[in-house]
Amino acid sequence: MASGVLSFLFTVFSQQISKMAYMTQEGYDKMLAQLRRMEQIERPAASAAIAEARDKGDLSENSEYEAAKEHQAMLEMKINNLKATIADAKIIDKSQLKGDTVQILSTVEIRNVKNKALMKYTIVSESEANLREGKISSATPIAQGILGHKVGDVVNVKIPQGTIQLEIVSITF
Repeated sequence: MASGVLSFLFTVFSQQISKMAYMTQEGYDKMLAQLRRMEQIERPAASAAIAEARDKGDLSENSEYEAAKEHQAMLEMKINNLKATIADAKIIDKSQLKGDTVQILSTVEIRNVKNKALMKYTIVSESEANLREGKISSATPIAQGILGHKVGDVVNVKIPQGTIQLEIVSITF
């Protein structure tokens, strides 16, 4: 079972490596802190769990040992994925961005033309996306639909439920 999980994780990890990660300095610093925590706290804890499980006897029938090894393998994949993202990170300087078109790091107020609902999102990298904070990934259908457009533009955006028309009300940084 562990080899199947590892194979899957390797496939996912390999697909992540080739992605360019545009992010803010704040997002980059958070990723570095997360990497340090994983390497300095979580990795030693995973090794200790393996050692403790190993001490309990016969490894061929020790499910705790197998679970600890699988947890360690998943942790190592996460660490490697994070390292790859950090290595591919491109930090964006907000002062170099123009405010006339929607781009990454833009805070955009949009209106659904049909129901007049207003929404406000900041377009960020996938690693910084957090809908509760109003941050959407640049890879989402809404972000893809409005990127490159200007205030006043009405764009058709394809979402899983169909197509919606969104008007760009304002763009700020």
